Amino acid sequence: MPPISIIGIGDDGLSAASGAVRECISSAQVLLGDERALMLLAEAAPQAERAALSGDLDEIAAQIEAIGDRPAAIVVFGDPMFYGLARFLTDHFGKDRFQVLPHVSSMQLAFARVMESWDEAYLTSLATKPLDAVVERIRTSEKVGLFTTDRCGPEKVARALLDKEIDYFTAYVCENLGARDERVTLGELPEIAEGSFPALNVMILIRKPNAPDRPSGAIGRRTFGNPDEAFLQAKPKQGLLTPAEVRSLALAQMDIAAGSIVWDVGAGSGSVSVEAAQLASDGAVYAIEMDPEDHGLIQQNAERFHTANVVPILGKAPEAWAALPDPDCVFLAGSGREVTRLSTSAYERLRSGGRLVVNLISIDNLTELRLALLEQGQPAPDVRVWMVNIARGADQLGRLSFEPLKPNFLLAALKP
Repeated sequence: MPPISIIGIGDDGLSAASGAVRECISSAQVLLGDERALMLLAEAAPQAERAALSGDLDEIAAQIEAIGDRPAAIVVFGDPMFYGLARFLTDHFGKDRFQVLPHVSSMQLAFARVMESWDEAYLTSLATKPLDAVVERIRTSEKVGLFTTDRCGPEKVARALLDKEIDYFTAYVCENLGARDERVTLGELPEIAEGSFPALNVMILIRKPNAPDRPSGAIGRRTFGNPDEAFLQAKPKQGLLTPAEVRSLALAQMDIAAGSIVWDVGAGSGSVSVEAAQLASDGAVYAIEMDPEDHGLIQQNAERFHTANVVPILGKAPEAWAALPDPDCVFLAGSGREVTRLSTSAYERLRSGGRLVVNLISIDNLTELRLALLEQGQPAPDVRVWMVNIARGADQLGRLSFEPLKPNFLLAALKP
């Protein structure tokens, strides 16, 4: 069975195509492509059966199945392996079923048009990534290349950046690259936000020289270990949130990755949830809290820190987590026998390799929980414990003194 050729072309059709590309198309008995690509090849392969590619991946798979053992070519624009159709086809049918003959990607053309290298740029497609997650990656990038969509065009991207106070990029919108009506628009983000652009652009963002690493309003805010006063708290519970120092140790033991699913059980005002969400930038943090006032504060603190991936859940554990996806990391804080029951229940839901971290204030509860976790099947989890004594420096009448925090215990369990 001959391999199916996945061929990339430009807006000039076959004008700049190699001999290998021309040979594959001329010998094809089946020619698939989007309508615009097929129009550019109107005089090529007159003997071939032609069909426009469906916009549905399952229907595309059926079209490929129907080819059988006939010589065939699939024609797309640019590089089929760079956020293109070839990735889906090779994953679905296997790499041996295809050969890929790429054209210059529109992303390459866009960076060439604006005279910028793209060696270390953050590149992605808004067809496959949510805008909120992309904006957070843009925040600390030097250069960015985005494939936009008809639903998420340059103007929407610019507004999303400005809403997060990310205003330190120069923007280029590159349209119809390689065609006669090619256009490149240079502008500041407020100008782009007010503009109107055709669908399917490449948007380039270049960080301005000497721009700060964050908006001025966010200077002093950290990925984790933020001062306790940085978080809104209910007045009767002021000072009851997990202290910054203990929070930092707990988050370190949770070993959160960019795509982690995190549960914060008994989230309070959401200090752990917010900082976990900043670490799990492409994941999600489910902040479970039964108190309606604290539930509202979780949302407010998430907005304050621009962590759209915090999902406040109003309800009582364990019922509140019944429908949630299994977590990679769980944080739980509390006292009494309820802590052991909830911790062991959460441990059962952890994925293999997941981490449970519990903050306790009673050594009796710590001992009980440790023994309960060590009985959680074979192989037993790796359970470690710490006693945390912290004192904060303070000035009293011109002299340095230290004010101790209440002793805390941390337990971390790694599920085999």
